[in-house]
Amino acid sequence: MKALILGVMAVAMLGGVARAQDADPTGPQPKLPTTPLTIETSSGKTYHFTVELPVTAMQQETGEMFRTSIPADAGMLFVWAQPEVSEMWMKNCPVPEDMVNIGADGLIKSINEDTIPYSLKPLSSVVPVVATLELQGGITAADDINVGDRVIAKPLGGG
Repeated sequence: MKALILGVMAVAMLGGVARAQDADPTGPQPKLPTTPLTIETSSGKTYHFTVELPVTAMQQETGEMFRTSIPADAGMLFVWAQPEVSEMWMKNCPVPEDMVNIGADGLIKSINEDTIPYSLKPLSSVVPVVATLELQGGITAADDINVGDRVIAKPLGGG
């Protein structure tokens, strides 16, 4: 979370944008550019998603806030500038999510399943990761997606 906050501050300073540190978005952001993403499970199943890519600090900060649904074949992929312990929260998020934390090797390192809407409790990847994938709450259990499964997408150097 520190890296995200510092990134937001750096982008604001470099871009000459004055923004109050405590300013919050008040509604969902428009749909962002998308990319295909595939998860290959250790049991040989393959799942295909179309994920949005928040690239600016504000897009990453807003994420899935205020969105009232996440389709089963969609999500949002947060790609970090360098491996870091990812800490997310559910502030202003009205629906549960599964947060899939992806290592530099493309493997799932941890999953925060069926998160609690609106919770401010930090949800940690525990280990450094290169990306966090937000999916519909409960889908990783329903599809038997687990730690060690492979994630393939162009922003992660694959696909």
